[in-house]
Amino acid sequence: MLKKMTITTKIMIAMLIGLLVGSLINAFAGDVAFIQTYLVNGLFHVIGKAFVNALKMLVVPLVTFSLICGVCGIGDVNTLGRVGIKAFLLYLLTTAMAITLALTLAILVSPGQGFEQAAGTQSFSPKPAPPLTDVFINIVPSNPINAFAEGNMLQIIFFVILFGIAMLMAGEPGKQLAEGAEKLNEVMMKVVTLVMDFAPYGVFFLMAKTFSEQGIGLILPMIGYFSVVIACLLIHAFVTFPLLITFFAKLNPVTFIQKMRPAQIFAFSTASSNATIPVTLQVVEKRMGVNNATASFTVPLGATINMDGTAIMQGVATVFIANVYGIDLGLTDYITVVGMSILASIGTAGVPGVGLIMLAMVFNQVGLPVEGIGLILGVDRILDMVRTAVNVTGDATVSCIVARGENEIDEAIFNDPDAGTITDVELPHKQTA
Repeated sequence: MLKKMTITTKIMIAMLIGLLVGSLINAFAGDVAFIQTYLVNGLFHVIGKAFVNALKMLVVPLVTFSLICGVCGIGDVNTLGRVGIKAFLLYLLTTAMAITLALTLAILVSPGQGFEQAAGTQSFSPKPAPPLTDVFINIVPSNPINAFAEGNMLQIIFFVILFGIAMLMAGEPGKQLAEGAEKLNEVMMKVVTLVMDFAPYGVFFLMAKTFSEQGIGLILPMIGYFSVVIACLLIHAFVTFPLLITFFAKLNPVTFIQKMRPAQIFAFSTASSNATIPVTLQVVEKRMGVNNATASFTVPLGATINMDGTAIMQGVATVFIANVYGIDLGLTDYITVVGMSILASIGTAGVPGVGLIMLAMVFNQVGLPVEGIGLILGVDRILDMVRTAVNVTGDATVSCIVARGENEIDEAIFNDPDAGTITDVELPHKQTA
């Protein structure tokens, strides 16, 4: 019976059991030293962290080989440029829509009015955000080897695309390298499969640790802020994206949401867009029918620069902190928040918690006290999980829209409810001729 379950069902069951176990520990054993030391900070922490590290281990080689295959699969530099520009502008557009939605709803609901600042306050010392000029300069790696070693995704994507274009221009030597990349990609898929077989167990330990530390009760003092962020995230995921899918990709939005479930569940449990790349690629290509040449380009790019969920958090948090401290923000300030959130998404890596650093940059820009971030730290981990699910939904949305524009989507696969449904996650790859 267990073997017949899809990986999605296994992960969902593990996630729910982990949430239950963690919440029970938080409620009844929060002060038991043995459980906290050997279970929460021992077993849960070690295995959960090791699983996340294993996922991150896959990202750089996976993106490298997949992107090379994608660039070579497109086969034309002009087409590649067109696909890249479309994807980039669409990601910026969805981020602008997300932050505008967040500010609008937050201004209407006005969370933070009459909030007791003592409740759940934590200290927060933000890391200095890099100047915007440095963000653009640093897209070009001065040392590609160092970029690969540090996992700097923007620099890796830039270098790999440049290398792929050079392969196209090199003729026969480039074709031979492309064939080698195909073989390496296939081997890499087997590594992905090995790691993903452990996914339900890793998800259980991640969820158990998160909720044993956070607990459901922590949400209560922050219910206004929490509710507005969740409402914005749900509206963006289940209204904005389906509308874009309907009008620009000309696809059934209900089918799209149904097929996104595996990637959304996995993104929720890991809170990392990068760690979810293998699953997002599998869903976009095998479940939705997007051609590999397009998917292998748009999905890694989206995991790096598409931060709609983070933009929503920044918008609501700005209004919330302004209300808590009694600071009036004008139209110019809100426009600044929109612009900063869009630009910040370009330099934001798809890893847990980085949104708080970008939020500090936005606060500084509009004159809000950065220490106010300490108020939202308690519930940010839970919100980060939902934000990541929204982010990967945006990655898939843009991939489908771009694929439709390039006539690179197979509607028969998209409309087939059983397409790509497998018991184990397998990373899709371009088939060699």
